[in-house]
Amino acid sequence: MFKFPVFFGASGLLGKNTGGSIYRLKHESVYAVSHMKDSLGAIGPKSSTTVAGPRWQVLAVLSLLMGFASISTDLYLPAMPEMAQSLHADTGKIELTISGYLIGFSLGQLLWGPLSDHYGRRLSVAIGLVLFIIGSVGCALADNFTVIIGWRMVQALGACASVALSRAMVRDLYQGNRAAQMLSTLITVMAVMPLVGPLLGGQIVALAGWRAIFWVLAGVGLFTIAALHTIPETLTPEHRNREPLTRALADYLKLLGNRRLIGYLGAGGFLYAGMYAYVAGSPFVYISYYHVPPQLFGLLFALGIIGIMLSNVANIHLVKRFGYDRILLGGTITAMLASLLVWATAATHWGGLWGLVAALFLFISNTGFIVANSITGALADYPHRSGAVSSLTGAVQYGCGVIGSGLVAFLADDTPGPLGLVIALCGLGCFISMGFVLWPGKTATINPYNYETCRIK
Repeated sequence: MFKFPVFFGASGLLGKNTGGSIYRLKHESVYAVSHMKDSLGAIGPKSSTTVAGPRWQVLAVLSLLMGFASISTDLYLPAMPEMAQSLHADTGKIELTISGYLIGFSLGQLLWGPLSDHYGRRLSVAIGLVLFIIGSVGCALADNFTVIIGWRMVQALGACASVALSRAMVRDLYQGNRAAQMLSTLITVMAVMPLVGPLLGGQIVALAGWRAIFWVLAGVGLFTIAALHTIPETLTPEHRNREPLTRALADYLKLLGNRRLIGYLGAGGFLYAGMYAYVAGSPFVYISYYHVPPQLFGLLFALGIIGIMLSNVANIHLVKRFGYDRILLGGTITAMLASLLVWATAATHWGGLWGLVAALFLFISNTGFIVANSITGALADYPHRSGAVSSLTGAVQYGCGVIGSGLVAFLADDTPGPLGLVIALCGLGCFISMGFVLWPGKTATINPYNYETCRIK
């Protein structure tokens, strides 16, 4: 017996039943109810909790939590040259503070998911924020780069709790396409951070020196702890996972046995690998190869951020009509095509600087169609494991980011070629990963928002 999913629209199936009987999913009634809620624009708090306080307040706090990855990185970037001089370290050693942060950020997320599923979201986030504050103070007081690397890993371990669990909190409060809309809204708000972070960080360094950056970050951590207590616990005791925490590793291995989940993780992970390849390689390509003045590099970099914001705004509106799996599939297709265009322009120099900038803009802009929808799809089938799934998702995304940036550095040959090649591989990986979502196998759960199941006997 062979099963495969078929997209359907308001007028019925897009294909014909040519080999057997068509069965609707048993979850179709769930789709109908959820679709009615989405159409009415309801916040859609689920059985786990009721949102207390205005909706903008919940949005503001979740945006702040999700923005910790950018807050603790982008604010710090302008301080790196002064840090190198102050600590008598070369540029490469200071750059290791970013690598250490990403490694801690990736691995740390695997810890917070099971903890939050067991003890609740707010307590876990609060503990993470305390670690973030301790790490920030440690960095401010450090007197050599190796000590800073250590404290940056502590800082990352705390910061990743906010990012990973903010996604799980969205899953607690929202469902289906509404969750995808909410995640796109949060990512759009969060995208402002990379725009203002370096500018604000540069002003802090100019006025008070590089150590002041970390004192400001410690202050942000304290403010966030206070803000956290203005929203309710989203995972009430009756919905928590009471299994021993020692089973967390086994749970992760069990989750990785789901082909559909692998597809969502792959789509988001390959996109992040391409994004961090861009972050690591674009300064050299723009400044060193095409001789863009450093003071103008930020403007070219900002184009990508604007593309991310626009695609997330578009996703908020499109996902209600088409469903997150369809939008995700379209995003992976356009990301693949854009990545091949990046490779072609990087290898042939067709269009020069602006040809490459345009191709990279097209690739990066697909972030809004891939990240939020892949996270929503990954979380949809595991309402009682959303913390673990969210943490696994974050670990895969940032782990792939480390690999993407590392490949660009390893293959560097003083041309844009390696950047184009890595991004092309990542774009192909995004599209191939969707095969696991479209054809998940016999045991996977099919998303009732976008599919019917065809069973050919």
